[in-house]
Amino acid sequence: MQLGLINSAWAQAGRDTGWGIRRTKELGFDTIDIFADPLDIDIRERCAIRTECERAGLPIVSVCCVAVGLIDFNPSVQRFSRDRVLAYLDMCYEFQARNLLLVLGEYIWNREVIPAEEQWNTAVRNLQELGMEAEKRGLQIALELEPFPLSLLNSVDRMVQFLDEVDHPAVRANIDISHLQLAGEPPESVRRLKGRAIHVHISDCDGKVHGDLPPGRGVMDFGPYLREIGQLKIDGAISIELEYSPEPSRIDEWVTEAYETTARLLEEAGLRSS
Repeated sequence: MQLGLINSAWAQAGRDTGWGIRRTKELGFDTIDIFADPLDIDIRERCAIRTECERAGLPIVSVCCVAVGLIDFNPSVQRFSRDRVLAYLDMCYEFQARNLLLVLGEYIWNREVIPAEEQWNTAVRNLQELGMEAEKRGLQIALELEPFPLSLLNSVDRMVQFLDEVDHPAVRANIDISHLQLAGEPPESVRRLKGRAIHVHISDCDGKVHGDLPPGRGVMDFGPYLREIGQLKIDGAISIELEYSPEPSRIDEWVTEAYETTARLLEEAGLRSS
């Protein structure tokens, strides 16, 4: 697998997008994931992202999208959310990315007003439609498991059930290693995603709260998870996901540390490929 970085890691750098892309390549990353909303950036920014990645020789593997409105009870919000995801898919196609990393929402009102089954079925219907649109563009959608109590996809069981019900070849799973830890999922749980997982996120945490820390700064024992992921034979990338550094002026050191530690972990697991 290749080692990538979600470019939102550079949010605190106070520099333009191009600088973050060039610095990502300088540090030694193989690929990059883009966190950008097509409704918030203009054509100049999109062209700049594509051009800078091409110049750097840094393929865009994934584009990240949070689309909680896909399970909203208002039809108008669902329509807008589907259209927004379609805009993301078009941007993925433009960037020649492999997948759209999609985060679904959470059950609202503690699952007490609108039946949980209705919210679940709404998500299934919308992903079936979006799966068809992704397939038309030669893309896939990678769904992220979120380790929060009310998240629709907060366990491997729920992920497998959801993929079974959507039943579309373009709708697959993302594996986020720290999310598995926080959800109480042991390393061997990823075996159930064989043939279904297409992308991986890696970061650390304190074992209790979502953190997206550089690997080595938390409690994660990555070895067992990486060995299990290796057995899945995923033809894709492992992308580092970082949240804000407590020292914004030292974000470059934060990302450098994450790269060096993760590269070593992947080497030890025999996972890094060119």
